Amino acid sequence: MEEPEEPADSRQSLPPVYIYSPEYVSMCDSLAKVPKRASMVHSLIEAYALHKQMRIVKPKVASMEEMATFHTDAYLQHLQKVSQEGDDDHPDSIEYGLGYDCPATEGIFDYAAAVGGATITAAQCLIDGMCKVAINWSGGWHHAKKDEASGFCYLNDAVLGILRLRRKFDRILYVDLDLHHGDGVEDAFSFTSKVMTVSLHKFSPGFFPGTGDVSDVGLGKGRYYSVNVPIQDGIQDEKYYHICESVLKEVYIAFNPKAVVLQLGADTVAGDPMCSFNMTPAMGLKTIEVGGALAKQEWSADWEVRRSSLVLFL
Repeated sequence: MEEPEEPADSRQSLPPVYIYSPEYVSMCDSLAKVPKRASMVHSLIEAYALHKQMRIVKPKVASMEEMATFHTDAYLQHLQKVSQEGDDDHPDSIEYGLGYDCPATEGIFDYAAAVGGATITAAQCLIDGMCKVAINWSGGWHHAKKDEASGFCYLNDAVLGILRLRRKFDRILYVDLDLHHGDGVEDAFSFTSKVMTVSLHKFSPGFFPGTGDVSDVGLGKGRYYSVNVPIQDGIQDEKYYHICESVLKEVYIAFNPKAVVLQLGADTVAGDPMCSFNMTPAMGLKTIEVGGALAKQEWSADWEVRRSSLVLFL
């Protein structure tokens, strides 16, 4: 565990925790759909000396028991089996969502356990009072369901992180700013009022995953605890930021979360192969500032919020 150059002397000024180890980055680099992305992100962090302003914490690998807090035993056992054998043509794999988008490559179970463990580690750092902000930049795999892989996502680390946070905090807010609807996380908590999910995403016929209409508001006790904001192609920075800030302000006042999990997919940026939204990298900084405001109470005077929240970035 590496300490920052200038250690903080109070809880409010505690440095962010950055979940990192060379082994973890190497494992994440092995994902065929986004090869070497993790090491490129870490190289940028080092190039700007951002790691010196953070507390570096080595991630733990998620145990089978920890992963089974959300995923079914049958799915995890099958994923482990095909991962060990490198069997991408097992007849049962289609049932578990393993195929074109989520190939059953050798070692994929170890990768999933590493990512899940990293997000759980970040959540535990928040629980232990080690920080007010924790970061796992290789996390946020929001499409995986309890019994199947989906959309490049083998394990829903966001759900695992939220479940860990729920051990201490009674209300968790999940905010998803990826281009695609955060369907896996919404589905996981659609029947509860203890976790509110908010997703801003592209919504159009034939666009994956095909869910997240404005009318999707949750079920049973979770009715009105799912908020979906469908957005059309071409949206630019200022309009997106206005929508994001307006929605989160109202949600925060109504729900008063004790912790926030923020998924920051980068496929909304202009030039992304998805060719949908038209945001600049500067917009990414502004959305991070939105999350930071939740931790620093920068909006509390306007929103009449009495307590700040802890934030987990994915």
